[in-house]
Amino acid sequence: MDNRLHIVVVEDEPTQRQLLVDYLVRQNFRVSGVGDGPSLRRIAERELPALVLLDVGLPGEDGFALARWMRERSGRVGIIMVTVAADTVDRVLGLETGADDYIAKPFEPRELLARVRSVLRRAASAAPILGPRVRMGRRVLDLQKRVLADAKGDEEALTASEFDLLRVFAENPNRPLERDWLLEVVAHRETEAFDRAIDLRITRLRRKIERDPAHPEAIRTVRGVGYMFVPPTD
Repeated sequence: MDNRLHIVVVEDEPTQRQLLVDYLVRQNFRVSGVGDGPSLRRIAERELPALVLLDVGLPGEDGFALARWMRERSGRVGIIMVTVAADTVDRVLGLETGADDYIAKPFEPRELLARVRSVLRRAASAAPILGPRVRMGRRVLDLQKRVLADAKGDEEALTASEFDLLRVFAENPNRPLERDWLLEVVAHRETEAFDRAIDLRITRLRRKIERDPAHPEAIRTVRGVGYMFVPPTD
């Protein structure tokens, strides 16, 4: 069995794709090169890679849509967006859709390698769910019973949407999650940017889990992006 970390390079230009694949193979990674979204999906459905190097300007399904799809499947897959050097908008959108980092073309191979290693380190150190119960603020989320429990063992039932939202946070600790992406994942529907339903749900959940809902520590607001779950350290 090949135990090297698996990286998928998604680049529609064949020469550039092969150069990236060859370089990363020389750095002792196991690398797959594909030219479009469907090919990435087929690989990810067989085996989730450790990291995806994702070009923004792909034919058909663009890199932003693929980043959302990858992040919905797992919070632990590293995602680096490859953007055009002058396009700041692409960089911001990439990070807001769940990417961990971006790199602008043209780039030096050593810079790419440094960013790949940095994202892989962060992904490896992310706290996984270690069981059916996850501490959230002053309470515990029971993933099997779908309830919140306090220190005395008293349980409070959750609505389906409340549980789904807390589960997504539990699966993505210490990762800023975009507001509209959260609503799309939880409600399973597209939403307009002005739809504030997710904010109302967060407010209700903070009343249930935070020691001081006015100064939240477990579900924090990330300005310009959305929200982030921060597990307790004590």
